[in-house]
Amino acid sequence: MAGRYKGLADFLARAGKALGPRPVGLIFVEDEVEVESTIDHLDALGFGALVLFTPPGLKLSPASEERIHHVAYDTRAEGALPRAVSAVIAAAPGIWLHYCYNAEYLFFPFCESRSIGEMLDFHGEDGREAMPTHVVDLYAADLDRHPGGVSRDSALLDRAGYFARPRTDPATGRPLERQSDIFGGLRWRFEEHVPAHRRRIDRIGLFRARRGLRLLDGYLMSDPEMNTCAGDRGNTLTAAICSFRAAKALRTNPASRLEIADFRWPMSEEFRGESQQLMDLGLMEPGTWF
Repeated sequence: MAGRYKGLADFLARAGKALGPRPVGLIFVEDEVEVESTIDHLDALGFGALVLFTPPGLKLSPASEERIHHVAYDTRAEGALPRAVSAVIAAAPGIWLHYCYNAEYLFFPFCESRSIGEMLDFHGEDGREAMPTHVVDLYAADLDRHPGGVSRDSALLDRAGYFARPRTDPATGRPLERQSDIFGGLRWRFEEHVPAHRRRIDRIGLFRARRGLRLLDGYLMSDPEMNTCAGDRGNTLTAAICSFRAAKALRTNPASRLEIADFRWPMSEEFRGESQQLMDLGLMEPGTWF
């Protein structure tokens, strides 16, 4: 059952059956923007449990509180997300986990008619223990009406401007097999306002936990094979995390806020909130799942 926890250690000690057997969603709340819509979205996808990590003081509706495990946690501390996710991994071997921030929405192929459990069962049978996800930046169409950059009713995304570069081994400088760094969206178009280490939009956003596994900085796993974009049988399922996080950051930072009057450009397109749109744009693919 859902409940409140004083901190991460308290949650791990008392959560018990909350961590399985069905997929678990971990939501890290950085501000009060679209927290409940994030809960609603993951709940509709069929996650077995949702864990909300929040700073003190966040208030939710009773309906939302009934559906989540609410953990007090400093989500803005350095390394907060990978530290908490790695701790949950150690406590939940064998369980599929998804992590995201508030105002981020997971989509996978055919998610309107199929559950997260069905999709991950197929993905696991295909020999994969992790799934690459692309973070697709969403942004408000009118910043005068929505100065925070967030509007679910009039959200836009970029239909072009995405590209990949071979990921290299930091120790040797050589390309890593079947690994790529992906770029695009607001973090590409306004890269002068984004630190270099935050410009990538690829994230291992879904994976099966096992003992000894850790989530690293940069949203990669400690097992290199889990960071690959294809298995031995070729390209596999991928998913998308449609996110207002970059828009929020660019509108919060005083320097970028003053210099950016509009996020729109000729390649902007209305976000329809449909998996087919994301597949048509090449932002995720079904692999051999139909």
